[in-house]
Amino acid sequence: MAHQPYNLEILTPEGQVFSGEVEFISTRTETGSIGIYARHQPLLALLTPSELRVTKEGGEIVRFAQGEGYVQISPERVLLLVEEAVDPKDLSAEELEQRLADAQARAEAAAEGSEEAKRAERDQLRATAFLEVVRGAAA
Repeated sequence: MAHQPYNLEILTPEGQVFSGEVEFISTRTETGSIGIYARHQPLLALLTPSELRVTKEGGEIVRFAQGEGYVQISPERVLLLVEEAVDPKDLSAEELEQRLADAQARAEAAAEGSEEAKRAERDQLRATAFLEVVRGAAA
């Protein structure tokens, strides 16, 4: 069954990643997973690193490895402002494993509660989430 389309825009610091009509979005917020159809209740939420699935009109699914950011749902559109939104095909599991190991080493070396420890923890979460997306794409 087709659902009513609505406008989605995905922006990163580098620019627009996606803009168009979609039927459904699935992602993860700080409080859990969220699915968004047209006429969703207005919302502003923090996003955590995860897989972002966008179902375009006609049922085609576009996947992204999504970094942290925000989602804003309004009657006119859904806007995602994220640090990264990357096609899983453009990611390397080996490189992500190295990023994860580096972040873990930085976390262990950082003083507890320091900004460096928080940054290393965020990098670990992102690398872990992106690895899950890459491995899911390979399955």
